[in-house]
Amino acid sequence: MATRLKTFDELGALRAELERRERAREAAERERLAAGRAVARESGDFHEAMKDVAPLRRDARHVAPLPQPPPHPRQRQRDDRAVLQESVSDEIDIESLLETDDALSYRRAGIGPDVLRRLRRGEWIIQDQLDLHGHRVDEARIALAEFLREAVRRGVRCVRVIHGKGLGSKGREPVLKNKVRGWLVQREAVIAFCQARAPDGGAGALIVLLRPTRT
Repeated sequence: MATRLKTFDELGALRAELERRERAREAAERERLAAGRAVARESGDFHEAMKDVAPLRRDARHVAPLPQPPPHPRQRQRDDRAVLQESVSDEIDIESLLETDDALSYRRAGIGPDVLRRLRRGEWIIQDQLDLHGHRVDEARIALAEFLREAVRRGVRCVRVIHGKGLGSKGREPVLKNKVRGWLVQREAVIAFCQARAPDGGAGALIVLLRPTRT
């Protein structure tokens, strides 16, 4: 009798375990179905939202252009050089514009004589210089104009222009020395100049005072 009850008890436990497993399977199936419905619902919502959107054609895609190297402003440089070359003339008579001293100094109208005296004494600090040795006349004209323009742009006030004494020129005439003076008096940026002191180049150089940079 005891053996039979034990068998019944085992059968009951087995049935309970099978029922538990069935409930777990059903629960898992319900979860799977619920997840499937959720996915279908989301997919339907997406398709509903995108129903009026046209797909992008392959040939309509924007392709960013490759960066191009900046153009070299050769024409502008040629134009600048032409303007610089034409802005000063060799035909001007500068004798009436120069101070009647041995060095043939110059000061623009409205500039007091004390400014020139200070320049002769070397009271202005030379901030930059241009050496025109070896330049032909046209090369020197352009080099001087570019040098002065850049000096004004940087706010430089006092510069030295080395033109040489002309000892190596044909006939030993100071060609550049005379022309540089003529070019300088025609430059608006130049307010005064004088022959350099011996330590600064003497008769082979000029000390040039430039107008202050406008702000």
